[in-house]
Amino acid sequence: MSFTNEQLERYSRHIILKEVGVKGQNKLLESKVLVIGTGGLGAPAAMFLAAAGIGTIGLVDFDAVELSNLQRQIIHLTKDVGKPKVLSGKETIREMNPDVDVVTYHEWVSSANMKDIIHDREYDFIIDGTDNFPAKFLINDACVLTKKPFSHAGIIRFFGQTMTYVPGQGPCYRCIFQSPPPPDAVPTCKQAGVLGVMGGIIGTIQATEAIKYVLGIGELLTGSLLTYDALLMEFRKVKLSNNEKCQVCGENATIKELIDYEQAACDVKH
Repeated sequence: MSFTNEQLERYSRHIILKEVGVKGQNKLLESKVLVIGTGGLGAPAAMFLAAAGIGTIGLVDFDAVELSNLQRQIIHLTKDVGKPKVLSGKETIREMNPDVDVVTYHEWVSSANMKDIIHDREYDFIIDGTDNFPAKFLINDACVLTKKPFSHAGIIRFFGQTMTYVPGQGPCYRCIFQSPPPPDAVPTCKQAGVLGVMGGIIGTIQATEAIKYVLGIGELLTGSLLTYDALLMEFRKVKLSNNEKCQVCGENATIKELIDYEQAACDVKH
């Protein structure tokens, strides 16, 4: 595609990068990224994807904006309280970059709709911005079974972690964590709290991984878990290995269909 003068100016800092250039910016504009959860992680991820010129961004979330969200979920404003998060997110993205086509899914993800959402626009990359284990395992299994790359992340208190799965290039989330903990065994952000900027730090790393994947540049967090401790201002990169006995991606995988695990009693978005 040929750029308008406005687009040349908008994306000029990308275009002058030899790793991006005109060809790379075209790739971004033609790409499709699905963001599941528009909370603490998904909000900054979606905003930076939009600013970068990702052509199609899917937003999945059933929640409405609450006042307590605004401490970290920067895609939403005070005037958006009570509004569906996907609508608030779409409005913010459209104001930021009219080049972006925003597709909204105002629904919970489940075994019944997860694959349909992924295939709706044949998304190139998935970002897991959810805050509960049933959703994380559902997203992992759906991406493994449909051979879609995705970024996992989680935050709580002053801590965050993220990893990237690319089919055939490293372990999946289930390789490492195997199965969800019992409901209510792990506190949620509502119960334990979370430093507001944690979502921005980890969520923008997720957006970075999506952009690098689309452009085919750099090294992704495949085969590694990146952890962050805000109190110590310390990142650690832990090497991961494939689990040959993984139930979904192992040699003798037993999971062939998606599973709806029991939700914890106090699930809230990051």
